[in-house]
Amino acid sequence: MKKSIENKSVKMRDVADHVGVSAATVSRALRNPEVVSEALRTKIAAAIESLGYLPDPAARALASTRSDVIGVILPSVTNNVFSAVMDGIYSAAEGTRYSVQLGYSRYAPLSEENLIRLFLRQRPTGLIVTGIDQTDAAKALLQEADCPVVQIMETGPAPHDRMIGFSHYQAARAATAHLIAQGYSQPGFLGARMDPRTQRRLQGFRDELRAHGIDEGRRVHSTTYPSSVTLGGHLLAQLMDAAPETDAIFCINDDLALGAMFEAQRRNLRIPQDLGICGFNDMEMMGAAEPSLTSVRTFRREMGAGAVQLILDALSGGARPDGNIVDLGFEIMPRHSTRRNS
Repeated sequence: MKKSIENKSVKMRDVADHVGVSAATVSRALRNPEVVSEALRTKIAAAIESLGYLPDPAARALASTRSDVIGVILPSVTNNVFSAVMDGIYSAAEGTRYSVQLGYSRYAPLSEENLIRLFLRQRPTGLIVTGIDQTDAAKALLQEADCPVVQIMETGPAPHDRMIGFSHYQAARAATAHLIAQGYSQPGFLGARMDPRTQRRLQGFRDELRAHGIDEGRRVHSTTYPSSVTLGGHLLAQLMDAAPETDAIFCINDDLALGAMFEAQRRNLRIPQDLGICGFNDMEMMGAAEPSLTSVRTFRREMGAGAVQLILDALSGGARPDGNIVDLGFEIMPRHSTRRNS
């Protein structure tokens, strides 16, 4: 075969796409070929020759100066949902040579982009980012990253490298289907902040209503304000004033569900007879509340621990039999607040 002319316009991502692997895998093969299988090394070498990829000498010189830091970018440090994620991350990193460095984006895509750029300049061992809704510039950075990248809290069809989470859309559909199966015919929706993951929950709610021939009417109430228990009460008050026929609510998190329960009690609404309530995430308070509240259980600690394990697997050259997308699923936890047919 005639050797191709070296082409500086060809990127590592082009080689990765040609082989059908991630850019991080190509980088590892160039940096530490012993951690990649011989068959994969052969494919990558052939792609480099075919495309004329010219690795950056400066990048190769720096390849041995990687830090022992796993970077983690979360949207919030005050949201209790992410405390379990962090517990899983720190537990999995404990006993390894790697330390964890945390940054939080405050749900701002540009802040996340800047944090990704900052972390990658520090040459981390691996990078954990939240969700699948990065800016175009951030996506480009992640695709060209020469360390393992793990997206958490969600699954999607095209991970930058590796991914662990669940489908927010399917979880919302399942929660809505549960309400309908319990005999509620006019479910409503309460949402806060309305970031992209929350938007997918709203879409799941709406699609499940349509599948049952139910019109949503004026029963969707949301705000861009951050979630809180107090806000849940305010949103339910607005919903019941606008659509008094509402007989159940799907809340995008447990804070809103708890606040909605308090407001329902203030209005002398019987739970679950007059109003069914379903939350999301299944925090401890849902089982401890009176009445106990139905919620969608998500496996947040497992996501954090699993993300670190995916990085460790990548560093050791290990491959998962189920590929680079790990779907942990979810579970509907039915409790008193939706037992209308019991």
